[in-house]
Amino acid sequence: MPNTVPELPPAVRVEVVAAVIERPDGAFLMASRPEGKPYAGWWEFPGGKVEAGESLQHALARELEEELGITVITAYPWITREFDYEHARVRLHFFRVTAWTGEPHPHEGQGGLAWTRADNPTVAPILPANGPILRGLQLPLEYAISEAGKYGIDDFLVRLETRLQGGLRLVQLRENAFAPDDYAALARAAAALCHTYGALLLINADIALARQVGAGVHLNSKQLWQLDAHPDLPWVGASCHDADELARAIALGCDFAVLSPVLPTASHPGEPALGWTLFSEIVCDCPIPVYALGGQSAATLEMARSHGAHGIAVKGSAWKTGIK
Repeated sequence: MPNTVPELPPAVRVEVVAAVIERPDGAFLMASRPEGKPYAGWWEFPGGKVEAGESLQHALARELEEELGITVITAYPWITREFDYEHARVRLHFFRVTAWTGEPHPHEGQGGLAWTRADNPTVAPILPANGPILRGLQLPLEYAISEAGKYGIDDFLVRLETRLQGGLRLVQLRENAFAPDDYAALARAAAALCHTYGALLLINADIALARQVGAGVHLNSKQLWQLDAHPDLPWVGASCHDADELARAIALGCDFAVLSPVLPTASHPGEPALGWTLFSEIVCDCPIPVYALGGQSAATLEMARSHGAHGIAVKGSAWKTGIK
């Protein structure tokens, strides 16, 4: 990642844990930094420095107990961002905390606590390192991949609207077998539905079509090596199959990636799968959200998140059931 303050001399990065403490309604907790500290009064995610010999999970639990008086029950590893402040270089290990005991209260002189949302933060100013975090938090846990070729256009659009009505908020249109005119018509119809329900639509591989219909683009792995700049579109995802492709997606500034295949799939019989251990190793310390793809369903979401996935990308099961 490029340094924000490149003139600073080389220094060891300070390892820090940070918690996105989330309520079921999607709101998360931020804290105002105490007086007397750098950036006093600025808002940040609760957390603190990792002590020598301490695991990240232990540091997270300790910091939240000391700062807020809560005991962590469930915390998923998420993304890791490096940032250079004038006073320190930090590596921020973010966790998404979804269950805890106790009522959060400021225990270390914080200026205040506030519940807010990623798409419309109600606190300011927010520490500059947290801009990409707020963007990542706008992404839902499910990324649904279209199957209009299987169901037919009319049937698929009915299924899409049903899922959108039920809370689906991120869709990839991927229909390689369609004629260009039919695909463009489908893209316009899907974009209109997604816009109506406040969902994000990404068009697979076709940057020009994405611009035409006002959608984002999902780059295939071949495009990752062909492009030399981030497409000028509101959202850019990428398909990755190994650590090198994920690194390339990060270098291009993609908003998120999909890593596959995690588990064996009926659509690609005999194709080697990564498995959860290798998936976890590849996404460890990744600075962008990564969805797990391949053999995923509602039943694998917990496993995926516990191994560092932002959520799951689904195709077949996406049009039968859903994950909010």
